[in-house]
Amino acid sequence: MNFGWRTTRGRSPPGRIGTVREIVTLMVRLGALGFGGPAAHIAMMRDEVVRRRGWFSDAEFVEMVGATNLVPGPNSTEMAMHIGNIRAGGRGLIAAGLAFVLPAVVIVSTIAWAYTEHGASPALVDLRHGILPVVIAIVAQAVFALGRTAVSGVASFATLIVATVLHVAGTPDLLILLAAGATWAVARPGGHRVRLAPVSFVLAIVASQPNLLRLGLLFLEVGSVVYGSGYVLVALLDERLVDDLGWLTSEQLLDAVAIGQITPGPVFTTATFIGWLTLGVWGAVVATIGVFGPSFAFVAVLDRIMRWIRRHAAATRFLRGVTLASLGLMAGALIDLIDVAIVDWFTASVAAAALVVLLATRLGATTIALAGVAIGVAKLSFG
Repeated sequence: MNFGWRTTRGRSPPGRIGTVREIVTLMVRLGALGFGGPAAHIAMMRDEVVRRRGWFSDAEFVEMVGATNLVPGPNSTEMAMHIGNIRAGGRGLIAAGLAFVLPAVVIVSTIAWAYTEHGASPALVDLRHGILPVVIAIVAQAVFALGRTAVSGVASFATLIVATVLHVAGTPDLLILLAAGATWAVARPGGHRVRLAPVSFVLAIVASQPNLLRLGLLFLEVGSVVYGSGYVLVALLDERLVDDLGWLTSEQLLDAVAIGQITPGPVFTTATFIGWLTLGVWGAVVATIGVFGPSFAFVAVLDRIMRWIRRHAAATRFLRGVTLASLGLMAGALIDLIDVAIVDWFTASVAAAALVVLLATRLGATTIALAGVAIGVAKLSFG
């Protein structure tokens, strides 16, 4: 696997050759139909920008996945920003992030309004019987295609498998990524230790009642230090909001988590729902800006980080390990999804049919996802 844009398959670097409009058009659709969490979002992005549009090769795309795993925050949102940055520069980065996040924010805010005003249950919008089996097919295809590109020997295959097993066993994703990167970095002389020193400024918040400033600082901290999936986010919010501050009950947090899981787009829009529950519409706005804001800054400097990495052999090997581990995390997420989604013959049949369609036709992942939404609606309507 090659880690340079200039030498991957003999192509020139993708550069900033796209338009903001095409980025927005793509990311709005992905944000509105991206059910299933980060692994599914990245799989759908791969289908659109590699398989259908040819903006990147699989080798380039899988390196981008590894790069976004190096920084904290919601991985799939940062991947959308990274794609926008490479295609259309700084304006593309901002446009991609907003376009990917805002559809989910609107959907979650609408549900939060119904929840607070009318007591609507998250179960009313649970369409998972149609959507999640389709997501399984999309993620499976992406993991296979990206793995075929990234795995080039016994060591790389072993890294991917070990990362998958550790994820399923419950090991924190950040530890898996760092361990894989460090292992590859020290495989030859010149490896360097990597230390993380997250600073928690939310500990300075002494409050019994929420206000916009405290809410914003809390979610700014979350967006600045959380690595891994939305499940890591949930654990931190349970500690902060339920145990430490008492702003939410456990039942309210579970409802917020359910909304984040069953709606399209980033799982981190759980923050939008929580903000609405605590301080209404402005709480939703502040919480959303807080949790997603740091990602714009992280991705903006990601190009510089990648250039530095390519100048240092040990750092390049570190990225190689992180990239392989990232694929292992996707495979682990696929196993988690299968456990949740395949509950009977109907869901198994939907997953199998979706995989066949993806492999045998040129239909895109977003089209398949839309079909899953329709199946879910029909399932809810007719049982």
